[in-house]
Amino acid sequence: MLRELMIRDFAIIEKLDINFESKMTVLTGETGAGKSIVIDALGLLAGGRGSQEFIRKGANKAVLQGLFSLPQSVKIRHDAEELGITVDEDALIIQRELYRNGRSVCRINNTLVTLTALKKIGNQLIDIHGQNEHQMLMSPENHIVLLDKYSNKTMDLKLKYDKLFSIYRDKLKILKKRQSDEQKWAQRLDMLRFQVQEITDANLIQGEEEELEIKKQRLENFQNIREALSQSYELLSGDEVDFLGHLGDAVEAIQKIGDLSEDLHNISDNLSNAFYMMQDAAHDISNELDVMEWNEDELNQANQRLDVIKQLEHKYGNSIEKVMDYYNRIEKELAQMQSTEEDSENQQKAVDSAYQDALQIAKSLSHERVRVAKQLSKEIEVQLRSLYMDKARFEVRFTTDKEILSNNGLDNVEFYIQTNQGEASGPLAKIASGGELSRIMLALKTIFSQDKNLTSIIFDEVDTGVSGRVAQAMAEKISQIAKLSQVLCITHLPQVAAISDHHYLVTKKVIKGRTETTVAKLDKEQRISEIARMLAGTEITKLSLEHAKELLEMAEKIRN
Repeated sequence: MLRELMIRDFAIIEKLDINFESKMTVLTGETGAGKSIVIDALGLLAGGRGSQEFIRKGANKAVLQGLFSLPQSVKIRHDAEELGITVDEDALIIQRELYRNGRSVCRINNTLVTLTALKKIGNQLIDIHGQNEHQMLMSPENHIVLLDKYSNKTMDLKLKYDKLFSIYRDKLKILKKRQSDEQKWAQRLDMLRFQVQEITDANLIQGEEEELEIKKQRLENFQNIREALSQSYELLSGDEVDFLGHLGDAVEAIQKIGDLSEDLHNISDNLSNAFYMMQDAAHDISNELDVMEWNEDELNQANQRLDVIKQLEHKYGNSIEKVMDYYNRIEKELAQMQSTEEDSENQQKAVDSAYQDALQIAKSLSHERVRVAKQLSKEIEVQLRSLYMDKARFEVRFTTDKEILSNNGLDNVEFYIQTNQGEASGPLAKIASGGELSRIMLALKTIFSQDKNLTSIIFDEVDTGVSGRVAQAMAEKISQIAKLSQVLCITHLPQVAAISDHHYLVTKKVIKGRTETTVAKLDKEQRISEIARMLAGTEITKLSLEHAKELLEMAEKIRN
């Protein structure tokens, strides 16, 4: 669950802090007020692609931070541990910084992570359902992904298949590469061995280059540093000048009259503080001079080590991190090639064996998909009936090739639907209207939220284009989802706003010539006014206020 969101210098938001609660929260406001900016911020915290265009004009960077309660999920804790993220309490703090130069910094519990790692964790915390997301139903290739999400068993089988299919594909790729050109194979093998050994022998350490540069600079400027320190010490405590001695005499002289007035007392304190600070500085300089030692061998070693690092960076990447990334890739490739140095006949047997392993799981996956497809179809029809599509008939159709493996196994899947009685069933992507697609997607979201333990589900104007009883039905459906997961919803529908447990108003103001977005939580009376505005438009009438009260009363009965 999302507990807190902090936004700094993001789009038209200068500073925003929001505390969120469980169940259903809506954000309403005029078009362009900045409601979707909040969702954009959450999308970036979930691992979305950043851009310097998100940074507020005049700022050097944008900062986003979210505090999340951890879901009851073994996977997210396991993934966090694998990434080296410490999880002492049942909470995760995700921070994202976007810079003008295009750089992006991601942290989870104060641990630096890659964007890929952030996405891996963020996707388990936030599920954003945008107003155009139902368009994924228009692409039949997405249907098999949705089907697999429906069943834990299907998802487990798909993960097993992905691993086995990847092994098969890698072995087949290696075999084809070797068969195509034995000489190139041998040359590639020799080169990989040399490169792996060269990087291994270098024994690179993260941060080492920066430390060496500092050491080199200090040694190269040894004489200048020593002269500066010696001169400073001589001026502070030397036999000829003895600045500290004179300052000490001044302190003693002023202390004798310090109690005569507040001004003299302040002068005495300031002189004393200055004396002690100068004394500490002289002591530090003395210590630094005592430990300074010129070591030409140490400078030579630093230069030699830097040369080694620079040569490797020139060959394999412009930083130690990139060199190690390259090393990890070629080490894996080398291991694969070395493990298949036997003759092509044995390699072919290995490929055939890997294929059979993947095929066996693919058949089990296909069988399970057929089973759960019937169950999913029934559940979707139940959900659609409550969304005023009572005559709809939903079907999952399969095209299965029993021998040819693909990324999805043996199956191709497409959703078919009959929207009206007496009409023929047809591909959902061709038959369903925009409003019907929205309702089908909401039906799927309702089903998936029942046992997927999603932390925060975000609906960004998914109710666009509907009204009347359908709008009320969608509101009740979203409220139903909020009983199992935290729901954040941006809406222009008064029915959806009324049924929420918490209501925030997003407004846009011009302050000192700059547009700024603010978010405020509404109390009962403020909610009535806001829902009346949503009903009536610009002019709030007595009738619209009464209607707003009635909507809130009806919504409370439905929630209870």
